[in-house]
Amino acid sequence: MYEVLMYDGGVHKVEELFDLIEDIGGFVLQKTQVQVMIIITMAIPAEDRPLVERKTAELGGKIIEVPLAGTEIAVIGPTLGRHHMPHPICDIAEHLRRYGAITIVMGLARGRGRKTCQISAEEKAIIEEYDAAIFMLGNFKECVTHEKIDLYKDIQIPVVTVIGPEVDSLPHCEALVCGVGRKVERMRRSEEIAKLEEIADRVKEVIDVRRMEIEEDPLFVHPSEIKDILDEMDAVQECLRPAPVVLHVDGLRVKIPYKEHLKEMEELEVYGRKLKDIAVISDCRLGDSTIIKIRTKAEVEGEIKI
Repeated sequence: MYEVLMYDGGVHKVEELFDLIEDIGGFVLQKTQVQVMIIITMAIPAEDRPLVERKTAELGGKIIEVPLAGTEIAVIGPTLGRHHMPHPICDIAEHLRRYGAITIVMGLARGRGRKTCQISAEEKAIIEEYDAAIFMLGNFKECVTHEKIDLYKDIQIPVVTVIGPEVDSLPHCEALVCGVGRKVERMRRSEEIAKLEEIADRVKEVIDVRRMEIEEDPLFVHPSEIKDILDEMDAVQECLRPAPVVLHVDGLRVKIPYKEHLKEMEELEVYGRKLKDIAVISDCRLGDSTIIKIRTKAEVEGEIKI
């Protein structure tokens, strides 16, 4: 199992860290250098973490935990109007980024009103392109428990529900956080920051469960290995959008048009096989992007008929 960590230190002898990452079969996901300081996000085998920590200490740097690195998470409210607390939604999205996640904020087209809130099939399909979803449902207990839980009951990815009233449990979700409802200001107080930490902890738990499920039937390659290959494509190098290649738990989002570059991506070679043979490549439903879902070793090697 790969673990994603961040190195923060100087550039002096940092090539030794790069060599170690390569020797243990890890990958450099991102590096940002500012003068003599550098930040490196890496994916390494979990069992080799002590080696990286020792090398980091030798170089005078530090290791920062980024447990949600390599994930893309949707934070969803019934609407993004003031009626449905845009401030907590944005605060949650920002807080998760501190743990390494890529986040997006989404409002539903028909979310306003207890009896009229709806989610369309298209919206569900967009949400299911992410690794997990956080639904913020408001302050009113009866409204949340009787009506709005239907918004996510058919979502096929892990769901964390965030609500204002205190309830013991809700159906159809993997985790529940109470005590965060409608607000017209940012979450700055110590008790509010504690709630943001609680939400981050619940998200980490559901992502860890998903990763353990994948380990039971491992992917043919880790997403970061495909990212290294995609980074060599001219279209990716010329892409001006932030983070042209985004890692998912079981694949990647590539921010280049699907129709224009499908053939090129299909023919990319990964450990002697073409990408089209080890992954499902599909058009993203939101923007000119491509979704890549990696098949498992069993599927690729023929143990399971596709």
